[in-house]
Amino acid sequence: MTPQPWKIVLGDLDRKMGIEIVEESAERVVATMPVSTNTQSFGMLHGGASLVLGEALGSWAAVIHASTLGKTAVGLDISATHHRGAKAGIVTGTATAIQLGKTVTSHEVVITDESGARLCTVRITNLIVEKR
Repeated sequence: MTPQPWKIVLGDLDRKMGIEIVEESAERVVATMPVSTNTQSFGMLHGGASLVLGEALGSWAAVIHASTLGKTAVGLDISATHHRGAKAGIVTGTATAIQLGKTVTSHEVVITDESGARLCTVRITNLIVEKR
């Protein structure tokens, strides 16, 4: 019998960032986050906030996948390219699976503004491990 997929549970940082889940599966996780409470000194969306969103989405997707194998996932590598800034509104992150393997997962996370313009691209790799 295949274990039931893990359901996303927001952590303290996720709640502080204002992240809200829209869709969840191993293949695709979508969530939103406000710009207004996640800005840097110059009033723009903080690049670190984009990485927090990207890491959360990619890791959640990896854990959902790993849970169907009776395992969990831990972060192995993350990188981001910032394409443009945002000063207001809501951003949307969409994590899409690149590879869902038995030992490694990779996801691309595209973060867009309300007009659909790409703000940031995050690539995250997670290692599938035994539960502790």
